[in-house]
Amino acid sequence: MNKLFSKKRYKNKKMIADTNEEFYRGSFHKDYDRLIFSNSFRRLSKKTQVHPLSKNDHVHNRLTHSLEVASVGRSLGLKAGEFLQSKYPNENINPHDIAYIIQTACLAHDIGNPPFGHAGEEVIKEWFKKNEKRIFLKQLKKSQILDFQHLDGNAQSFRIVTQLENNSFNGGMRLTSATLGALIKYPYSSKNCQKNKTSKFNFFQSEKEIFKKLFKDLGLKKEDGTYKRHPFSYLMEASDDICYGLLDLQDAIELKLITIDEIKEIFILLCGTKETKKTYNNKNYSDVQKVSKLLAEAINNLALHTMQVFEDNFNRLRDDCPQPKDLIELFSNKKLKKGINQAKQLAKEKIFQEKRKIELELGAYNIIETLLDSLILATYELHETNDETKLSFRNTRALALMGENKPKKSDNLYEMYQRVVDYIVGMTDNHAQYISNQLNGHIN
Repeated sequence: MNKLFSKKRYKNKKMIADTNEEFYRGSFHKDYDRLIFSNSFRRLSKKTQVHPLSKNDHVHNRLTHSLEVASVGRSLGLKAGEFLQSKYPNENINPHDIAYIIQTACLAHDIGNPPFGHAGEEVIKEWFKKNEKRIFLKQLKKSQILDFQHLDGNAQSFRIVTQLENNSFNGGMRLTSATLGALIKYPYSSKNCQKNKTSKFNFFQSEKEIFKKLFKDLGLKKEDGTYKRHPFSYLMEASDDICYGLLDLQDAIELKLITIDEIKEIFILLCGTKETKKTYNNKNYSDVQKVSKLLAEAINNLALHTMQVFEDNFNRLRDDCPQPKDLIELFSNKKLKKGINQAKQLAKEKIFQEKRKIELELGAYNIIETLLDSLILATYELHETNDETKLSFRNTRALALMGENKPKKSDNLYEMYQRVVDYIVGMTDNHAQYISNQLNGHIN
């Protein structure tokens, strides 16, 4: 059990113990601070959650979403800590440590998402699939091309916190093993995507060795050589599921994409008939206020049940037996399970199909394809010539745009392309649009 709380940090290609703790600022507290003060986290304020480039300031962006997920995660962490403290009385478990671990993992869970949200992910994946036969991709190994063709924000998040941010290519943020373990939902590489029929994975080939050292330190390697999830990752995931499942509805009411009557049945399932009718009939509340009040009640009910499910299934989450997909799958309260699933389904049918959202996502295709067309081809020319003085003027200037993110001649082609993707993924929606305009000759 103690291994799951490992305070070791990845540095100089090793897992090194954290020996610099004070009573007022422990290892897991430092993880939180490193994350919340990072440039990558701050940029989330200008990245799409659901509605790209929204002109309504009340609509969620990736930053506000991450902060709300972290708030739920902190509460779940404290409850989990109380449970584990009583279950393992001799292991000196501090509930506040677990709260920090899960809260920080929640803050980091979307830090690797590209501009324009999942639409941005899809553009990058499709671009690398479409160009697979082109000469500039033919030199990549199959495992490397799969990393790009299945590009996942989860794997990019892991790359940012372990490689890119703060201590570049020497541990990144140098977060503890416990926090990194709680961040990982998919403990395998892109090679598993075809078998799993989903583009979900948590580490690129470039972070493979870091991942192996991390999961060895956490004791999460199975006898068959595969890896199991850290039990705390289920609480991080549940916090995200609860928030995006419900708060998308709040945005939809704000944007007038749906009416309050369309979600009444969902609130009856999540909050009960009495509480829902009482709130709906209150003439002193606006529709937005009614939804906000019921959302708070729904999130509380879902969080409490999530903890009950976590406690009831903890041995299953910890052991080598087949692990569940997520905690919501294990909900015993059928009303809560039906309510959260209905909320997600309504979002798919009405919110994700909103006309302006579709228009802007189509625009995102042009923006990100322009970036890839220019920067990958410029990078390939640099790789082939190995001499910046021999580059075309256009490609010289395109690479100059990347600044400190510019690929290095000493890197292999896979690593050079990763730097291009790092640069694009790190952009805000606005900056991606601006750079694309520059590359297309639309000078502002």
